[in-house]
Amino acid sequence: MTLLRFLKYYLIITLVFLPYVINAQELNCNVQISAQRIQGSNRQVFESMQRDLYEFVNNTVFTNLVFSYAERIDCNILINLNDQLSADEFRGTIQIQLSRPVFNTTYKSTILNFVDNSFQFKYVEFEPLVFDPSFNRSNLVSVLAYYTYMILGFDYDTFSPMGGTEFFQMAEKIVTNAQNAPEPGWKPFDGSRNRNRYWLVKNVLNREYEGVRMFLYEYNMMGLDKMESKIAEARTSMVESLKLIQEVFRKKPDPYLYLVQVIMDAKVDELINIFSPAFPEEKSRVVQILTEIDPANKAKYEKINSANIP
Repeated sequence: MTLLRFLKYYLIITLVFLPYVINAQELNCNVQISAQRIQGSNRQVFESMQRDLYEFVNNTVFTNLVFSYAERIDCNILINLNDQLSADEFRGTIQIQLSRPVFNTTYKSTILNFVDNSFQFKYVEFEPLVFDPSFNRSNLVSVLAYYTYMILGFDYDTFSPMGGTEFFQMAEKIVTNAQNAPEPGWKPFDGSRNRNRYWLVKNVLNREYEGVRMFLYEYNMMGLDKMESKIAEARTSMVESLKLIQEVFRKKPDPYLYLVQVIMDAKVDELINIFSPAFPEEKSRVVQILTEIDPANKAKYEKINSANIP
């Protein structure tokens, strides 16, 4: 092969595979920042912040896996800023939303939808956001990276049994690195009722909570993904998957069951919509389980029994 032909061949190969290299990032994440409660400040900084956070989450490569653009994971990060503590320090909340496509449909199922109320960070306009997995360089970067790995972990758990473990372990490493951070949310005693980043990943990696993670797999793969073709069989599988959470709930690995509540809060409306058209016996079974494992939403679940079969 002549040099000219070699170069031409190399160029063709590069152009063919370049889209996969460019799109190796894992997330397709919408990032929104609301700073309406902060008065008298330079509004441009919040536009820069939103742009920088969007680029960090969507353009940083967090794993050695290759994702095509269509395979990137859909999620939302919504940040509400409540206070500006200094020229470059802010305090507020961060909401994480993760959805998963359901096989053979256009429907996307909510996997996560929860709010972290302990979000405090420094942001300097035009300063690069760089993630170092071995060091807590910036609380802003650490929180974003932590939730990126949690999103990856939960998404992978829905496609294979315990499939997200390696990503959860990365999130746990970020928690360990942040134990000396002055900002809240990383330590066991931060917040109330064990609702913080420390306990969320600890619950996920605790073997006593494995039933919750197996629920994510069986509910999605054996249930939702079969709804379009085998609706009765899919509903039966979903009821069986809920029993996995019921077993964890009855064992009570800790008094607060934070992981159970995070998962159930994301599924309330979906479960009501799925089982409202079911037959009375199945409705009764599922309502009994749901009101036991998620008593905070008991009134909502009881609507399933009163719904009419179409």
